[in-house]
Amino acid sequence: MGVISRRQPELRASDGQPDSYRWIALSNTTLSMLMATIDGSIVIIAMPAIFRGIHLSPLAPGNITYVLWMIMGYLLVQAVLVVTLGRLGDMFGRVKIYNLGFVVFTLASIALSLDPLTGGQGALWLILWRVVQAFGGAMLMANAAAILTDAFPANKRGMALGVNQIAGISGTFIGLLLGGLLAAWDWRAVFWVNVPIGVWGTVWAYRSLREIATTSKKAKIDWAGNALFAVGATSLLAAITYGIQPYGGHTTGWTSPMVLTGLIGGAAVLVIFGIVETKIAEPMFQMSLFKIRAFAAGNAASLMSSMARGGLQFMLVIWLAGIWLPLHGYDYTVTPLWAGIYMLPLTAGFLIAGPVSGYLSDRYGSRPFATAGLLVAADGFTGLMLLPINFPYPVFAALIFCNGIGSGLFASPNTSSIMSSVPAQHRGAASGMRSVFQNSGMSLSIGFFFSLMIAGLAATLSKTLSAGLRAQGVPAAAAAHVASLPPVSTLFSALLGYNPIKSMLAPTGTLAKLPARNAAILTGKTFFPNLISGPFHHGLVIVFSAAIALSLLGAVISALRGKQFYYADPAAAAATAPGTAAPAGMAAAASPVAVSSPVEANGSRERSQPPAGPRPAPSPSAFSD
Repeated sequence: MGVISRRQPELRASDGQPDSYRWIALSNTTLSMLMATIDGSIVIIAMPAIFRGIHLSPLAPGNITYVLWMIMGYLLVQAVLVVTLGRLGDMFGRVKIYNLGFVVFTLASIALSLDPLTGGQGALWLILWRVVQAFGGAMLMANAAAILTDAFPANKRGMALGVNQIAGISGTFIGLLLGGLLAAWDWRAVFWVNVPIGVWGTVWAYRSLREIATTSKKAKIDWAGNALFAVGATSLLAAITYGIQPYGGHTTGWTSPMVLTGLIGGAAVLVIFGIVETKIAEPMFQMSLFKIRAFAAGNAASLMSSMARGGLQFMLVIWLAGIWLPLHGYDYTVTPLWAGIYMLPLTAGFLIAGPVSGYLSDRYGSRPFATAGLLVAADGFTGLMLLPINFPYPVFAALIFCNGIGSGLFASPNTSSIMSSVPAQHRGAASGMRSVFQNSGMSLSIGFFFSLMIAGLAATLSKTLSAGLRAQGVPAAAAAHVASLPPVSTLFSALLGYNPIKSMLAPTGTLAKLPARNAAILTGKTFFPNLISGPFHHGLVIVFSAAIALSLLGAVISALRGKQFYYADPAAAAATAPGTAAPAGMAAAASPVAVSSPVEANGSRERSQPPAGPRPAPSPSAFSD
């Protein structure tokens, strides 16, 4: 048995039982993933309280930009930086970069809670520190999966990565509920909550986690690749953020020169980035990994799944907060909180299916569970599309639970399949690349789904609003003005818990001039939901149809990933063989050399790669069935 130290892993006994370090690594990384992803959505429900706290109306002309960047800025930074930070983990130590992420995230949370400014300056303070917080979160996300892959043997990774991945995905929905609960007390508590968790997690990680895989400190930083990727991804995702805002009389901004430049230019820069990365000796984006079928198909399926799922929370919150809850007697000021509560079955589905799917995929392979998960998710989207706007809640709960089950079934085995298929020294970069596809899918889906919904609303909302307002005595000019407002204003009113009709009519002064009875009807709980139900349902059909198509496409890609594949080395294989003890001081799966013959694990045949050189570039033929 080797000597145990902070820099060297405990060795497993010859019976193959896992040591306590694995469970410490799993617990700590799961805490960090939960914390990082909760903060991606926690401000959505807390936004009204936050903007009231800094004395800024989010629905005033020009302020929608602040709202969007409070939400999208966090996602954009994580999508752009995770590959670079994963690569730095490979070079300087995954645990070092991971621990630094805890520190940065915690300090940014403190700065957010201490916002000393008001108005637009207060909003910019929050956006800036949200970006810094996202930088810390990206350090955690880029290296968590790699730390777990180093700690767990191949035949145990599905369960470990499943728990970690599901904690991350469910965090986006837990954040909705937590944001509403904390904002009801004090808007600063939305950021305070991270501080004790972050401090404890930082100390725990520093004292408990250790480097297992061999680092490549002599490797050079790919400055050209980093710069090209940052410029291309930022341009593309920023253009999508502005694309859902109105421009030049259009309901969306996709015809804006700035948006078109960002979309076309960003895409072109990313193409150049891909070409450059194939010419660099030590690239940040290991393009050769895409020759591994399990890695390429897993990431493509993850992108489809993230796009299908990413905008779901926004659509469901708008549906519940803007229509269903007011129709059932809830005041607009509390609908965001109750929307988070009523969406708990979705989170429950994630939490139940994820670990179970991860455990089963360790025994039977990733492909059947990941593929089935996307098909189940498509069924859930189909059921939601067929629901009436004023639905019976038990049916709605069953459908979103089904959707959660599907996403949980997919996420765990898919992550395990991706991370197990790459050489040990590239796991940090691979983890970052996996996060890029997942986070980019989330960002893309928000712009994609909002644009589809706005297009669906634009077709009929204007006429419906104008007719409904005039029927209650609103002058034709005021009714025409409200009807001409971009649908995005209506959507954000519902999303943020504002009374939409009151918010839109208040600037015109019309409500004060109407008879009390008419004003009460217009600002009541049922007028707006009944008015918008038809146009909104039309938009939902478009949105959920797109989600179904993305899920089915992802299922096809997932089915093509091939059988279970583990990238292993001879020393690791010998260490895990029945009745064989690991050599003293040996770190499993630290060698870049792969085995040339299949390895047995739990009685199932694993796929493996022929021997490669010091910097493996897998051959496509090595991974076909």
